[in-house]
Amino acid sequence: MTLLSQTFINAIREIIVNAQKHAVTAIQQQRVLMYWHIGHHIVEEEQQGKTRADYGSELIKTLSKELTKDFGSGFSFRQLNFCRQFFIAFPIMNALRSQLNWTQYRLLLRIESEDKRTYYIEESCNNNWSARQLERQINSQLYERLLLSNDKEKVLAIAKKEAIVEHPKDIIKDPMVLEFLGLQPQASYYEKDLEQLLISNIQSFLLELGNGFSFVSRQKRIQIEDDEYFVDLVFYNRLLKCFVIIEIKTHKLTHQDLGQLQMYVNYYDRTEKQQEENNTIGILLCTDKNNTMVEFALPEKNATILASQYQLYLPKKEEITKAISHILEDK
Repeated sequence: MTLLSQTFINAIREIIVNAQKHAVTAIQQQRVLMYWHIGHHIVEEEQQGKTRADYGSELIKTLSKELTKDFGSGFSFRQLNFCRQFFIAFPIMNALRSQLNWTQYRLLLRIESEDKRTYYIEESCNNNWSARQLERQINSQLYERLLLSNDKEKVLAIAKKEAIVEHPKDIIKDPMVLEFLGLQPQASYYEKDLEQLLISNIQSFLLELGNGFSFVSRQKRIQIEDDEYFVDLVFYNRLLKCFVIIEIKTHKLTHQDLGQLQMYVNYYDRTEKQQEENNTIGILLCTDKNNTMVEFALPEKNATILASQYQLYLPKKEEITKAISHILEDK
């Protein structure tokens, strides 16, 4: 009996796995198209019977009963109504994205704003978000949080790749939402505990940080003459082309915290940064901050030190709306 090499066996396994993945993707795409065509026919039939106000609802109920006889419970009144909404929201079949499955389109149908929906479509496709990741980003008010530091046109342009990231505030969020850590807002914990939880949930944290981030180091030791210092977290952002240092504070931000982070940023700029890279960015992740103090503690044209407040729960829509309103009033 011929002995097969492990390389040969692995190559065959890869062929099978890739074929299975493509088959699943193809089935998902056909499912989306099926629901689109069903929605199309429902809307066309409704328009023909538009003289009767209740025609649409009765049409879907009757259709659901007939389809359930032949195909089972997958065509309930609710599901067929989603098909109708799907066609109305996405009337051009060729504009449907092959990267998105039906579950993701169902999530997108909840979004009334066309700009907001467009943003999540672009980001889902750009970053290969799963349905679960898309749902988390919608629930965490990602789009609204980015609007706190950017205008709508810039946010959409970056998502559509019609504009490049020029400033850290283009992609770094304030506040950051860390609900995936499972900590209660009133719980007491140490900075090292929060750091450990972030590392243990690094995939979720990278998703929250945003586009282009990759993890580099934890508790990075730096030595300045006879003194040792340890940087909490170090990342690299390929869009900004720079190192990103994150210091974690479980108290209200102080000017001493800003001074410490500035030293770390200076160290990285002078010893780690390559000539073709941009200046290092420092982010102070804190429970609370005084924006006025931050403004006066840093140089007037500061572009490298940022303070981002974190919260341990998903933000309420009213909170984000209120914050955006205050910013618009100040402009």
